[in-house]
Amino acid sequence: MSVDASMDDMLRVRVKVELRKRMRGLRKSTPLSVITSKSEVIVKKVASIREVAEARGVALFWPIVDRHEVDLRSLDSWLREKGKKVAYASIDPETREMVFRWVDDVGVLEERGLGFAEPSYEAPLAGDGLDAIVVPALALDPTGARLGYGAGFYDRTLARIRGRAPAVATIGVAFEFQYVSELPVLPHDERVGFVVTESRCDVAYR
Repeated sequence: MSVDASMDDMLRVRVKVELRKRMRGLRKSTPLSVITSKSEVIVKKVASIREVAEARGVALFWPIVDRHEVDLRSLDSWLREKGKKVAYASIDPETREMVFRWVDDVGVLEERGLGFAEPSYEAPLAGDGLDAIVVPALALDPTGARLGYGAGFYDRTLARIRGRAPAVATIGVAFEFQYVSELPVLPHDERVGFVVTESRCDVAYR
């Protein structure tokens, strides 16, 4: 890597840190009643995506309510009513690798030290059974670039899944105030194929 490239990446990292602070603040200042109503609109838009409507298995994330994340709990219910299998992210405590595990009863989801609810380590792996993955984001842009919390779990997992099953649909969800014209992107960052807010449901330019 050249010195200029290294400096550019350092600048992108700094910009991402500041954006995370800003987006966390904006989301936290939004009343929960507004978060709930906007989330319901987002759920309907995600459900309308063909790759989700026709999926056999879909991976979701359980909302961290005190962080005012998009609430997909009604999407979980809708998917199950349609006879689809639902998976949630699980972090291996030794390898720190993120995988998706099938969950039949969301009541078993527990916070295991990373701030979000996970299935049991004994729950069956979703493996190649997923047709769509709904991904949380602090910000999204028109190209599908995504700003996460910074741990890189989704970036590494999406890269691995794309290498094995490129047809799996990836759907980034956030609120419209988290949609920006352009995000800084590093070499390891993975884009999503769909960008969904309460105001849009776009196929990202790839």
